[in-house]
Amino acid sequence: MEKRDYQKQLKHLYGPSAKKVEIVDVPQMSFLMVDGEGDPNTSKSFSDAIEALYPVSYTLKFMAKKGEIGIDYGVLPLEALWWADDVSAFTSGDKDAW
Repeated sequence: MEKRDYQKQLKHLYGPSAKKVEIVDVPQMSFLMVDGEGDPNTSKSFSDAIEALYPVSYTLKFMAKKGEIGIDYGVLPLEALWWADDVSAFTSGDKDAW
């Protein structure tokens, strides 16, 4: 069975410098994702989304491991992309507008 460590293979994406900002090109990949809105600290939809993502991620991992392709890999850490129609919501701390 093949074991893949995507954090090592994609170190330029998963091991950024803590001392400087870098622009990276992310290759085309498939991701599990959900859309949501509001304050991630208090939004029920955010916590529901997280509760849904991890079981699906681990189900897919074990399907790949036990299936015909026989690939084992570690589930990668959660990432988030925040957006606001008015970007001043970020500087004002208005997380409900995210």
